Amino acid sequence: MPQLRIAKNAGFCFGVRRAMASVEALLSGDERPVYTLGPLMHNPDAVRDLEKRGCISQEDISLIPEGATVVLRSHGVPLEDEKALSEKGARVVDATCPFVKRIQAMADAASAQGRRVIVAGDKNHPEVRGVLSRTRGLGVAVSTAQEAALLPAFDRPLVVSQTTFRTDRFNEICGALASSDPQIENTICLTTEDRQREAVDIASQSDVMIVVGGRNSANTRELYKLCTAKCPRTYHIERARELDDILFHPKDRIGITAGASTPDGIFEEVVTRMSDIEKQEQVTDTQDTSTDFASAIDETLVQIRPGQTITGTVVQITDDEVCVNVGYKSDGLVKKSDLSSTDVKIGDEIEVEVVKVNDGEGNVLLSQRNIVNRKSWDAIVAASESGEFVKGVGKEAVKGGLIADVMGIRAFIPASLLSLRYVEKIDEFVGQEMDLKIIETDKAKKRVVASRKAVLQAEEAEKKKAVWETLHEGEIVHGIVRRLTSFGAFVDIGGVDGLVHVTDLSWARVGHPSEVVSVNQPIDVKILKLDPERDRISLSYKATLPKPWDVAGEKYIPGTIVTGKVVRIIDYGAFVELEPGLDGMVHISQCALTRIAKVEDAVKVGDIIRVKILSVDTEAKRISLSIRQALEDEAFESVNNTTDAADEFAIDDEQPVEIPETTEE
Repeated sequence: MPQLRIAKNAGFCFGVRRAMASVEALLSGDERPVYTLGPLMHNPDAVRDLEKRGCISQEDISLIPEGATVVLRSHGVPLEDEKALSEKGARVVDATCPFVKRIQAMADAASAQGRRVIVAGDKNHPEVRGVLSRTRGLGVAVSTAQEAALLPAFDRPLVVSQTTFRTDRFNEICGALASSDPQIENTICLTTEDRQREAVDIASQSDVMIVVGGRNSANTRELYKLCTAKCPRTYHIERARELDDILFHPKDRIGITAGASTPDGIFEEVVTRMSDIEKQEQVTDTQDTSTDFASAIDETLVQIRPGQTITGTVVQITDDEVCVNVGYKSDGLVKKSDLSSTDVKIGDEIEVEVVKVNDGEGNVLLSQRNIVNRKSWDAIVAASESGEFVKGVGKEAVKGGLIADVMGIRAFIPASLLSLRYVEKIDEFVGQEMDLKIIETDKAKKRVVASRKAVLQAEEAEKKKAVWETLHEGEIVHGIVRRLTSFGAFVDIGGVDGLVHVTDLSWARVGHPSEVVSVNQPIDVKILKLDPERDRISLSYKATLPKPWDVAGEKYIPGTIVTGKVVRIIDYGAFVELEPGLDGMVHISQCALTRIAKVEDAVKVGDIIRVKILSVDTEAKRISLSIRQALEDEAFESVNNTTDAADEFAIDDEQPVEIPETTEE
């Protein structure tokens, strides 16, 4: 009698299942068409089924309409593809596997330090191309130890792996590297390792091994190679009907596994189809011709255990429970409180977890919420490890912080991590959707700690980075004064602050910045120096203003009289400020109409006086002034004015003078 052994770790991996859930959510919301960059999974039948429902696989970005909704599959995409989608105004739903995101982040960080990145994997695989695009041209992909041995001896390179790569080949590549002090990170997905290990174990104990999955799937091809090494009669099929071409014998031990991108429905169809195969006429052992092969398969299929995840069909709905046919000798019951969604109807296929095989009355107890919680927890842990942000909704203000719902899991956000600044009223966040970063998980206590502040800091850092890339030393930019200190003014120049030192505020001496500018005042400033490492920008306000000495020759003409302020006195004269940054000198001999012993006998610091421009030398930056000549000119002008006034009232002897009549009081 044939024996059938089905791999537990088969079908959709976490990343593909997550991407599929994103597409299902969009399609269920009547958002059509939805595009994916390349097939969401490597199974043509499943891809065609999605296409019928409105999900179109498109490799060429130029053929995707402007503003379309595009799902990035679990492999991730190169940076240039993300940029192209952004330029088309596409609404991008990033379903990149968190484990792949983690590799991308590691590659980006290493290359930012100028280090080389070595990726063990297929250089043409979408995941590998996405990682290499984040290495600033410092990345290289190798698929064999021979290729690795040909690489130069890099200094402290980062070595990572394609998530679906074989562990033994990754170890061989690491051993063949000539590089010094490499940072080796085994980034092969644990699910992939478990899947490969289990497949090899089943194949080594089987006469026939069936590997289900797309022929374009890299991880399925690896499974096929591993199984073939242990079981020569290994077959790689994409769909159930291909089983008709395989010869089985009654005593065959048959193993079945599936690649990470194989839909559950197709895998189950393959298993179920085994019961319909009748090849009794091909059996040479006549003693076994009466063997009921289908019964043997059925007996294998009905084995269930607590904690097992299975798919069943809804056959009955009551006020409190949903009855599900899971192919067991008795149907399973799901309490409505254990459904992830109460929107189910008879005939729906749902995924459930076995809680109890027998509740004492012969019923199988099932739960759907357990699956959702477990998947949510796995997703939260993956997001925590990769640093990926998650969506959360504030539910309750508690002592010290906020409780938020993250994928159905309660997460605590400390008050200090709610915002960039102090939060006075935490309850204002209740009901608010927010992006969060998971900073702590404790599976035993089911404890999750998240931070909204980390997300805001990351967003500010991105904004600052974008602004920094647009700034150049020597250019003049527009800004707004945000803060004044004793040593200068801080100016916002488009999202980042720069400092105008007090000496760069004016060409004149400034005691405090408030003498020149005020808070919220818009001003133009010149970028003097950029220091990205210290996050400092030096600005100048006076550099945007004309230098007083450049226009002094045009503004102050010799012979004219102007007003100034005495700012300094020395033995041989006084310095007079004509305008900020522009002083002239009055020699002691020009300080008064009469001879004086010292300058203080004529003027004092702070006096506002009238002076005459004697000469202007812009190259030597000297202006000669005279108080005496200004007084003489003004006195002469006063005399002339008096004479002119007297002439106006002089009596002409040749004209009769009319004397007005007087009136008696």
